Amino acid sequence: MNVNSWKSYEEWLEILPESIKDDPLWRLEAYRKSLFLSDLAWLDCEKLVGNPLGQARMSQLLRSSGSVAANVEEGYGRGFGKDYARFLRIAIGSARETRGWYWRSRHALELEVVNHRMNLATEIIRMLTIIADQQRKR
Repeated sequence: MNVNSWKSYEEWLEILPESIKDDPLWRLEAYRKSLFLSDLAWLDCEKLVGNPLGQARMSQLLRSSGSVAANVEEGYGRGFGKDYARFLRIAIGSARETRGWYWRSRHALELEVVNHRMNLATEIIRMLTIIADQQRKR
């Protein structure tokens, strides 16, 4: 399967390299979904690039969506507890920002796409909030 030919989360999971799936961090569903959101944002930006008004949103959307997984990765690599919770809170902020950039891009993307991405970001926020609260109490 071509790395950009997936149509669903399940198909996307199939194209990921084992080096990502073998990492203990892979067990965290919020991490998996945040990587998926980042890939979706990349594909959505391919649509925004053709719209002069959408171009201004592209770098913000790519930066914020990529930051979600990146902060989960960095925090996980530093161990558990309050420091990890701090990185998770940053990831939550990035997920909220991503959700906002999708809303602001609704004029250039299909509303169904925008709603899907916003719902996915909300799901990630909920999952990360639970984990961050648990880590903060450690």
